[in-house]
Amino acid sequence: MSRKYKFRDNEKLYFVSFAVVHWIDVFIRNEYRQVLLDSLRYCQEKKGLEVYAYCLMTSHVHLIISSQGKPLAEILRDFKSFTSTQLRKAITENPQESRKEWMLWVMERAGKRNGNNKGFQFWQQHNHPIVLNSNFLIQQKLDYLHNNPVEAGFVEQPEDYIYSSARDYAGTKGLLDILLIE
Repeated sequence: MSRKYKFRDNEKLYFVSFAVVHWIDVFIRNEYRQVLLDSLRYCQEKKGLEVYAYCLMTSHVHLIISSQGKPLAEILRDFKSFTSTQLRKAITENPQESRKEWMLWVMERAGKRNGNNKGFQFWQQHNHPIVLNSNFLIQQKLDYLHNNPVEAGFVEQPEDYIYSSARDYAGTKGLLDILLIE
């Protein structure tokens, strides 16, 4: 992996994105989105994760984060590991999931091809952290993150998408407690 994309200073702001293997649209169901939101809350409360912005799309997640505690690489590793297990369970146990067999087959196939896994892979391997060391970069990533649902055609205005911190930045309480970038 390139040395360019690593967490070097946990107190700096980072933009990270991670996606489901093969960009499967898992997060179209509320119960799957809830697993992610609950896990982010847990990381905030118990692991020192500071969330400044987020956007949960159907197949991927964007975050602007930092930490005053545990290293960010460890927090994200634990987050991805835990949510992978929980989401696999949620998919398996969901009687309404018409794509269950296909999704599990794709994830098992991806896991068997990756020696870092135990026969199952939910998330793609990399987080691609980008340090946000200037106001220009912070604004660019914040705009990109919040405009993602608009570009996807889900909403007309960023603040209309409930699975995003754009609501918080527009003055409406969102689904996750965040720290605003001033």
